[in-house]
Amino acid sequence: MSIIKAEGLYKTYGEKTIFDHLSFHIEEKERIGLIGANGSGKSTLLKVIAGFDSTEQGEINKAGQPSIEYLGQEPVFDENETVLAYIFSGNHPIIAAMREYEAAVQMITEHPDDSKIQDRLFSAQEKMDQLDAWDANTAAKTILTKLGITEFSRKVTMLSGGQKKRVAIARALIQPADLLLLDEPTNHLDHETIEWLEMYLSNYSGSILLVTHDRYFLNRVTNRIYELERGQLYTYKGNYEVFLEKRAEREQVAVQSEAKRQNLLRRELAWLRRGAKARSTKQKARIQRVEDLQEQNGPVTTGAVDFAIGSNRLGNQVIEAEDISLSFGSKTIISDFQELVIPGDRIGIIGPNGTGKTTLLNLLAGRLVPDEGSITIGQTVKIGYYTQDHEEMNESLRIIDYVKDTAEIVKTSDGQVITAEQMLERFLFPRSTQRTFIHKLSGGERRRLYLLNVLMGEPNVLFLDEPTNDLDTETLSILEDYLEQFPGVVITVSHDRYFLDRVAERLLVFEEEGTIKNFFGSYSEWLEKSREEKKSISPEAKAQPKQPERKKQKKKLSYNEQIEWDGIEDKIAELESKLEEIGREIAGAGSDYDKIQTLMNEQRAVETSLEEAMDRWTELSLKIEEMNQ
Repeated sequence: MSIIKAEGLYKTYGEKTIFDHLSFHIEEKERIGLIGANGSGKSTLLKVIAGFDSTEQGEINKAGQPSIEYLGQEPVFDENETVLAYIFSGNHPIIAAMREYEAAVQMITEHPDDSKIQDRLFSAQEKMDQLDAWDANTAAKTILTKLGITEFSRKVTMLSGGQKKRVAIARALIQPADLLLLDEPTNHLDHETIEWLEMYLSNYSGSILLVTHDRYFLNRVTNRIYELERGQLYTYKGNYEVFLEKRAEREQVAVQSEAKRQNLLRRELAWLRRGAKARSTKQKARIQRVEDLQEQNGPVTTGAVDFAIGSNRLGNQVIEAEDISLSFGSKTIISDFQELVIPGDRIGIIGPNGTGKTTLLNLLAGRLVPDEGSITIGQTVKIGYYTQDHEEMNESLRIIDYVKDTAEIVKTSDGQVITAEQMLERFLFPRSTQRTFIHKLSGGERRRLYLLNVLMGEPNVLFLDEPTNDLDTETLSILEDYLEQFPGVVITVSHDRYFLDRVAERLLVFEEEGTIKNFFGSYSEWLEKSREEKKSISPEAKAQPKQPERKKQKKKLSYNEQIEWDGIEDKIAELESKLEEIGREIAGAGSDYDKIQTLMNEQRAVETSLEEAMDRWTELSLKIEEMNQ
């Protein structure tokens, strides 16, 4: 059953069309990820659905007046509002009962002998009983605990940015809702909280529409993807991994269609230029067809980075930190830290919020002076620093002029020259938009432009401080491809697991009391190692008695399994040959799209059968190994 139906949504921003007559629906229990380039209108669409923004045309129909809860990127708080009042705000009877109960509990702890407060608590408990709200209250307490929220009496405005985000998430999750709208919920959260949020949302009772740059999160939480591109909305059934496959197919179809259009256009133009004699009405119709073909827009190609910028040579000495210590007041941020950065290093810096990751970057960049120790930066080092709070931009400049102020051209490591216009195209600023004034850009588009400006300086050491917070998934993919070919050093602070897995080859891990340890491996490997260590030291693991080993009974293949085993290798060889044959047929199909599509469908079916056969071969071979032991 559809709880939301949008029909013909149309919205513009200046000369830019944000929604070009979008129509879609949201079903019960759906978990939808909304993706698209920064500035494409993702946040605006969430606000329109939530009722905080409007469109010029179209309408949104809500079946049965569903309850909708919206979490924006920058939640708004009343300056006098406490954490308790904010989290349990709302008109739902259960929320109102929990708000009154929690307020009474808080007051009774401060004034245990006050009879009026005791009566108030008793009355609140009765109300909770009447509404059967205790399960909801337990769930709310679990949410608050997992998000680390304990100080209910503090004013929200006194909290840090990360704490405010957690409080806003808690409120959104606690409110009973048929549809939960989340705009970048993972920003500023550590990996443990993100993993908990993944599990919670996977079992959420209502529908979800969320925007996030965290691709692991998208892959594990969603069962449908909406892609917003140039005012159009494309839908894909499945998670982020399926979306990538389906979008690649869509883009391939678009490229093939464009090739057909160009071929037809060339033939028609050749016919007209020959001055072919025909009846006037046919000739006019043919001329009109050529004009229509010329007016059609071809597919927009996404940014592809197939070059390595690196004209600034990096010597053997990069950065060396010796016995570094730094404190802010009585708090030790970094203690006895030593590090040698060498050419080619790919380093990720991780740790809980507030531990000092950005401070370490600033120390290594020479922007901060340590209390003790020394930092040596090599003479050939040229640092490009992408900060969380990027530099102020001159909003009266056009995009192209802002970039050209840094450099009009850059040189690749093999000596090729790339212009500012070409670099902008690679970072999703088409030629048609490069004369746009900066003040017309969205916040995400400005971050992308700022990132490009850092790269235009041709650094040989890149410092990236939380680059994933405000960049869309497409820009992140482009950045990751760029870094893969970047010939210099990369040091990045990030909570994004996917980004760190692709970029970092070793980690600097912040631990207690300013201790920083080296870990050689990927972020996922570090997470796995951390989980194993926690399991090994948990009280449950220690208390678990060692079970006596049972003598394994030898297994044997059944009659049918033996028949299957005798023929499975031939089956695998046959499927592999079939795949090769299909591949040759696809290569020889030319521009016959219908035939290619049929062959590709057949190819996927054979690949699935081959994978199943390989899995079965593994299963049977393991059984045979056990029999022979």
